[in-house]
Amino acid sequence: MRISILGDGGWGTTLAILLSRKGFGVTLWGAFGDYAAQLDKKRINSKFLAGVRIPRKIEITHDLKCALKHKQLIILAIPSQHMREVLKKVKRLDYPYRAAYLNVSKGIEVGSLKRMSQVIREELGNVKLATLSGPTIAHEVAQEIPTAAVIASGNKRLREYLQNIFITERFRVYANSDVIGVELGGSLKNIIAIACGISDGLGFGANTKAALLSRGLVEISRLGVAMGAKVNTFSGISGLGDLVTTCISSYSRNRFVGEQIGRGRSLKSIKSRMKMVAEGIPTAKAAYALGLRYKVDLPIIREVYGVLYKNKPPLKAVKDLMTREKKEE
Repeated sequence: MRISILGDGGWGTTLAILLSRKGFGVTLWGAFGDYAAQLDKKRINSKFLAGVRIPRKIEITHDLKCALKHKQLIILAIPSQHMREVLKKVKRLDYPYRAAYLNVSKGIEVGSLKRMSQVIREELGNVKLATLSGPTIAHEVAQEIPTAAVIASGNKRLREYLQNIFITERFRVYANSDVIGVELGGSLKNIIAIACGISDGLGFGANTKAALLSRGLVEISRLGVAMGAKVNTFSGISGLGDLVTTCISSYSRNRFVGEQIGRGRSLKSIKSRMKMVAEGIPTAKAAYALGLRYKVDLPIIREVYGVLYKNKPPLKAVKDLMTREKKEE
């Protein structure tokens, strides 16, 4: 089987390594020619997955046509705000329409407020499509630390087919039919992780983080159900599981952003020094807009949006959260 992964970030590189270890022929495509050439030569993704060797049998290329040719599975590991741009390039080529497509990006397109599977279908048509999500820190998966994830698709045969491709002794994959819930869980938890990072940066403790995690999950579930997801999905691997990991892990880019804000740094300064994308930053803007569209109360998400985009002081956001009108849980 021939597999192509579009996106040479940490997660795309990790999945290339995982699938190569299983014996599949894997091509890894990068958007920037110079960096793709460096990866091909040095076999270390120093920017996004430092210290992990990329096997020689993985083909690395900047040629999108080459990456797509004769592939049976295309994995889309592209940051959410660039997904449509890359898909338009794919569409202009003789792309393999009959191949299976797997989205592994966690985000919501800001302009359209659409999930990644919706963006993919808009650009590529009615291709066979699934989403992989869950608490999957790239460094840990690459080091074969036991991990669980979820593959979601409305097509039962497709999700079982992909489940068999990815599952290993150290990477357990569940199947789920709730694409909306799985995609929203993976996207919205990044905003709560920023909130937890702000809490860490302000020097707050476990009580605060527990409150943010539990009430954050309520907000994610509330918005998800309003958008058509199943409530039970949010208590599973792609909901609670991903939320906990992203809020506590030292590898979490979104928690890091929040922590730096809590310590007094500006968002502009933080972003200028980051090599990797923190998806929670644009997703906070999208989720705030979705809350207004669906008339759903999202107090934590609203305050994170205020801190990121309205220059609201973090301590003022905390006060406003804590002094809201009293209510039953």
